[in-house]
Amino acid sequence: MSIEKFITLKSPCVPLPIENVDTDQIIPARFLKATTRDGFGENLFRDWRYDKQNQPVSDFVLNNSLYSGKILVAGKNFGSGSSREHAAWAIHDYGFKVVVSSFFADIFKNNALNNGLLPVQVSEGFLKKIFNEIQKDTKVLVEVNLENQTITILSTGEKESFEINNYKKECLLNGYDDIDYLLSIKDKIVEFEQSRTV
Repeated sequence: MSIEKFITLKSPCVPLPIENVDTDQIIPARFLKATTRDGFGENLFRDWRYDKQNQPVSDFVLNNSLYSGKILVAGKNFGSGSSREHAAWAIHDYGFKVVVSSFFADIFKNNALNNGLLPVQVSEGFLKKIFNEIQKDTKVLVEVNLENQTITILSTGEKESFEINNYKKECLLNGYDDIDYLLSIKDKIVEFEQSRTV
């Protein structure tokens, strides 16, 4: 599965200032029967977005027309719980390209990177600044620059660097999955194998 190239994203944000959001809250287990990645976005945060009568919960952020954008800003410890890859599928399928938090569960972080979703881990102080700016202006823009590994609040100019695995960074910048990456270095692999033959 090739993924969309990611270099720079400038977007408003959707704030979810809730800590310890686990994968069952992101995509409830009853929706895991599908075998393809498509269609999971409609059930993202399903039990928070809809009540028991299947009516939208008006005060949940995804149902609030004031908020839009391709950046989800979440509280500390996002993606904990089970290892289900469907959580990353649901967030990406909904339309988010970046998730920002002060801490991610390792398995969620890896699943996100493998599916073209960029997890940007920032300090707790910087996360609070983002939430504060969104509260002031729901359309405030945040810029994520993968090449430079920086995230910037454009209204204030405040910026912070983030870490990412070099291999995963290269894959995102080029739109590669693991197989695409191997194909991109096929000549080097052949050359290496030939150098080993006697």
